[in-house]
Amino acid sequence: MIRKVSQHVNQNEGLIFEKSSPGKKAYRLPPLDVPEIDPGKLLGEHAREDLGLMPEISEIEIIRHFTRLSTWNYAIDLGMYPLGSCTMKYNARVNEFVARLEGLGNAHPYQPEKISQGALAILKLLSECLCEITGMETITLQPAAGAHGEFTGILLIRAYHESKGNPRRKIIIPDSAHGTNPATAAICGYEIINLKSNSEGMVDVSLLAQLVDDTVAGMMLTNPSTIGVFEKDIHRIADLLHDKGAMLYMDGANMNALVGKTRPGDFGVDVMHLNLHKTFSTPHGGGGPGSGPVACKKVFDSFLPTPVLTTRPDGKLGFEYNRPQSIGRVRAFYGNFGMFVRALAYIFANGPDGLRQTTEDAVLNANYIRKKLEGAYELPYKTGSMHEVVFSDRLQTQNGVKTGDIAKRLIDYGFHPYTTSFPLIVPGALMIEPTESESKEELDLFIDAMKSIAREAQEDPQLVVSAPHNTRVARLDETTAARKPTLRWRPEQSEARRPAAVVKPELVETR
Repeated sequence: MIRKVSQHVNQNEGLIFEKSSPGKKAYRLPPLDVPEIDPGKLLGEHAREDLGLMPEISEIEIIRHFTRLSTWNYAIDLGMYPLGSCTMKYNARVNEFVARLEGLGNAHPYQPEKISQGALAILKLLSECLCEITGMETITLQPAAGAHGEFTGILLIRAYHESKGNPRRKIIIPDSAHGTNPATAAICGYEIINLKSNSEGMVDVSLLAQLVDDTVAGMMLTNPSTIGVFEKDIHRIADLLHDKGAMLYMDGANMNALVGKTRPGDFGVDVMHLNLHKTFSTPHGGGGPGSGPVACKKVFDSFLPTPVLTTRPDGKLGFEYNRPQSIGRVRAFYGNFGMFVRALAYIFANGPDGLRQTTEDAVLNANYIRKKLEGAYELPYKTGSMHEVVFSDRLQTQNGVKTGDIAKRLIDYGFHPYTTSFPLIVPGALMIEPTESESKEELDLFIDAMKSIAREAQEDPQLVVSAPHNTRVARLDETTAARKPTLRWRPEQSEARRPAAVVKPELVETR
């Protein structure tokens, strides 16, 4: 369905400061009910005589400006986010309701433990649930993001090896791992050994066997990998590492493909992190804050970050700080409590059967897209897909169309772009993850859009290369935006900093 919306758009409406007119106000202060004080007497030389070059605009102008800007954005409440690896799923409103309950929404981290037993019980319940889901024995909820969880997990592995008298110095990382894995290992002081994938996009076990020795602290494995493939030899991989005293760390960012179906602890994983925003539907990214709990086997218990939640002899819950072998704090207080409430609400709302169903639906949706788009786009690996599918732009590049062009054109069809050019082991990658949130009807709309773009790439490639056409601004210079970002407004530069792109008078949305 094509819906055309005609609306006049001022070229400068994104720059609120250029709407300023002397004398306009968006506020009215009540009359003073206390004696007036000279700011100069109160602040001395620090008192300002004016507000500088702040804009002067009316209430209706400022309301319309920000309301209009809000309609320019895309959100999961409007449509599908096919971003592969990011797992942009729907955040259930019941989670938000529970997180705002009195006593939870207003809980303060400094309040005494004796009046925080309900909040501590939530931490304990969530910890138990996550350990059961992952097949692990102990956990810390402190880390504030997935990469932060990686950092914490590798510190745990380092502390374990140091306690054995051999800190070791290498970490093996497959080329199909998440991009943060090598950075995490390097920050923790390790030398990174890159492991090439085999023809199926999986770990080359024979090559791994040659690399593992007593200098290897562990392996950071993303499973399913960033091409959406489950490592079928995971037991053998774990055995190879354990035979040499090395640990298997699993990047659990793709755990939404495993929940309720299999448990990493059961197939040999020693330490792993979870992304609560990806698997358990807490807010993502800037809508967070994030949360990346780390679950592990019992041998790591004494090294967990302090404080550790414990049950006291009187049955009350509290934090234990005296942990001599702990890696120390990795987060202020005990983590982002609001995310714990939301994640636990999600787990309880679904239950075991519901969680298993979300996993099955996510895998089904990805494979539905894969089957429907086979032939229209190159499928570099024929191995079965899990929660996401990765195509390449090889067929389209023959006409000068690349993955970034296809993603830009997808915006014209009313969808957020998929993940482009990642993973790196797939040149020109189109990484698509529908999650379990999407209905068959929404998936069919997306599939039709992708097929239409594939036809355009053959018949009229310039149409795709010059996309998007129906957005408020034309294609931007992303390289300059990344390298020379404008992070704040400077009045003397307002004219020079106007967007170079042309703002268009009409918006055509295809859904």
